[in-house]
Amino acid sequence: MNRVLRPGPYSASPRSLALHRRLVVADLHADTLLWGRDLLARGTRGHVDVPRLLEGGVSLQAFTVVTKMPRGTNIEKNAGDTDDITLLMIARRRPPRTWTSLRERALDQAAAFEGAAARSGERLVRLLSKADLEAVLERRGRGEAVVGSWLGLEGTHAFEGRAEAVDALADAGFRMMGLTHFFDNEVAGSAHGAEKGGLTAVGREAVRRMEARGVLVDLAHASPRAVDDVLSLVRRPVVVSHTGVRATCDNTRNLSDGQLRAIAATGGVVGIGFWDTATCGTDARAVARAVAHSVRVAGPEHVALGSDFDGAVTTPFDATGVPLVTEALLEAGLDEATVGQVMGGNVVRLLRATLP
Repeated sequence: MNRVLRPGPYSASPRSLALHRRLVVADLHADTLLWGRDLLARGTRGHVDVPRLLEGGVSLQAFTVVTKMPRGTNIEKNAGDTDDITLLMIARRRPPRTWTSLRERALDQAAAFEGAAARSGERLVRLLSKADLEAVLERRGRGEAVVGSWLGLEGTHAFEGRAEAVDALADAGFRMMGLTHFFDNEVAGSAHGAEKGGLTAVGREAVRRMEARGVLVDLAHASPRAVDDVLSLVRRPVVVSHTGVRATCDNTRNLSDGQLRAIAATGGVVGIGFWDTATCGTDARAVARAVAHSVRVAGPEHVALGSDFDGAVTTPFDATGVPLVTEALLEAGLDEATVGQVMGGNVVRLLRATLP
């Protein structure tokens, strides 16, 4: 379910590789934890594990947690009355509590992530605070092989209707929370939901709690009404962890120019995805087209990478191919300073502004 169009090894130009190796490279979205693969072992399936991140020069990686997916999911309209993840939890022999509780599924994946970090010999470091971030950046600056990572939540249906769940999940290590996934929930409407409504009363309280706890509010998959409601409420930068833009790929999954500007106005960052629904293309050049447009509209300080690796999508390359994006951005005419911001500098700024 997580295919690669062109398997590696990948080849980028000497100039691109030299720049890439100097950069802090960050990715805002990978759903790897859902599948139960060993993060520390180089895999032959999917897109991401620590060895492949290190080979691809990725310094910072968000691991996002999926807890529910309706059967027959599409980008136009979905109800929330079916769920394929239940079958996956049973097939993976996860504890029975994860079969019926979305919050327990989130906590189970968080525990697996924590366990991998503990076993990694400090190659994989959880980013729970600004101090953790600075320590990883210092180690990377010395040339050490380390990936700093944090947990994101793909949809607050894992709150099970209770805004105070923000605190329990923040305590478990979550530092980014997407309000919705492919269906409406008790917190907000989804861009792909049946009603596509705005923030609920529970949602307003949840957003306030997120900001108080140093948790990034992620607007990926949120309905236009929910995006507007959040932007009128927040006092800190927001993020869209993985998306495309309608100007280069016009569909309901992607952001309008107005939304790009409004998110930038919070100091926030938009992560451009690598899959075809985000880019209307099948290579790094398609990613670069979306990035270049976003830079023109939102400004170079507000654009980043949000691959959606391991998100049940097909991508042009796995994590070892991320240098191809650096090359494509240079070929698209972005200067080296802007490439550095997009490839990871903006995420570093965002984390410094929001982590507790």
